[in-house]
Amino acid sequence: MTRWNNGLDEVEQVSADITDETNALPARYFTDPAVHEMEKEKVFGRYWVYAGHANCIPEAGDYFTRTIGDREIIVLRNHDGDIQAFYNVCAHRGSAIVEETPMTDPDNARRIQCPYHLWTYDLDGDLASTPRSFEEARLNPDLDDEDVPDLDAEENSLMEVHSDRIGPFVFVNFADDPMSLAEQAGKLKSELESLPLAEYELAQRIVSEVECNWKVFGGNYSECDHCQANHQDWVTDLELLDSELEVNDYHWVLHYKHREDVDDEMRIHDEHEAQFHYFWPNFTVNMYGTADGYGTYIIDPIDEERFQLVADYYFKDPELTDEEEQFIRTSRQLQEEDFELVERQQRGLTSGAIAQAQLGPNEHTVHKLHRLAQTAYEA
Repeated sequence: MTRWNNGLDEVEQVSADITDETNALPARYFTDPAVHEMEKEKVFGRYWVYAGHANCIPEAGDYFTRTIGDREIIVLRNHDGDIQAFYNVCAHRGSAIVEETPMTDPDNARRIQCPYHLWTYDLDGDLASTPRSFEEARLNPDLDDEDVPDLDAEENSLMEVHSDRIGPFVFVNFADDPMSLAEQAGKLKSELESLPLAEYELAQRIVSEVECNWKVFGGNYSECDHCQANHQDWVTDLELLDSELEVNDYHWVLHYKHREDVDDEMRIHDEHEAQFHYFWPNFTVNMYGTADGYGTYIIDPIDEERFQLVADYYFKDPELTDEEEQFIRTSRQLQEEDFELVERQQRGLTSGAIAQAQLGPNEHTVHKLHRLAQTAYEA
C-alpha cells in the first residue's frame, strides 16, 4: 500500500518483488539534495554514461565537451581515428582547458592548449610542450637551470576517462575499474550494432529544462499505462494491447505495434513496430515505426528537482524534409505532454504528503529503474 508521511518511520527499501507493497523508491530519493549529491558518485560516477555521437567528430582533432555531474570532459578523435575522452583539466595547476563546446557545434584543434600557462597536449593526451619558463629558472635565484627537472610527457598527460562505443554512441565511465560496457549493455549492444546507425547524421537537437527529478521522467518514459489518457493523438495509430515490455539487467525496451502495416522504408529497423530503449542510468534510443531515422534522449540531472532533456534526431540527410520536420513536431508534442505529467508528479512528491508510493503490475520497467537506483545507493 501507499505509505503516507504520518510521522512514523514506515519507509522501506525497494522490494525485489513487484507484488510486494514496498515496490517503489521512497519519495525522499526524488526530493532530497543529499541524494542528488550522492548520485553524482554512486550512479553517474560508476556506470557507463552516454557522452555523444561519433559522427559529430569525424576528423582528427575534432572535439566536443560534456559535463556529467561535476565532471567536465573533452571527447575527441585522435590522429589514429580513435575517440578518447579526457578530463577538461590541465595537469599543471588544474585549470579548465577548453571552453564549453557542444556536440552540435564541435571544434577542431591540432593540439589541445591550456590558455593559462600554455601547456600543450597532443591528441593522445600526452604533454607535447611547455613554455621556456618551465625549462629554466631565470627568475628563481635559488635554482640553476640545470636543477630544473624535465617534465615527463606521459606522467604529465591529461587524465584519461574510460571510453567505449556501441556503434556510433560514445560512452564514458569514471570508475577506476568499471565493468565493461558490453556487460552493462547486454543484448542492447548487439541489437544496436546490427543496425546502420552510423549512416545517419544529427539533424536537430532540442534542449528542455524540466522541473522534476530525472528518475521521475525516467519512470514515465519506461511505461505506457499513462498513454491512453495523455497521448491521445499518438495512440490512435497504435495497438497498445499488443505492446510488449522487455526487461534486461540494465536495459529495457517498450515495443509498440502499429494498427496498420507501415512501409519498410519508413524505419531503420525491420520490426513493424516502434521501439523505445532505455539504458541505465539516463540514455534512451528511440526507433520509430513511421520515420526512417532514430532519436536519443539524455536525461541529465541539474539538481534534485530539475533535469535537462537533450533530444537528438538522426536522419540520412541533416537537411530535413517536410515529413521529417512534422515527425519532430509530433515527437515534441509527446515530450511536452510528458513534461506536464512529470512536473505534476514532482509537485506531489515535494509536498511531503507521501513517504513511499506503489507501482502497478505492468510498471515492472519502472520497478527495475527504482531497483537499480537502490542498488547503486547501497554500493
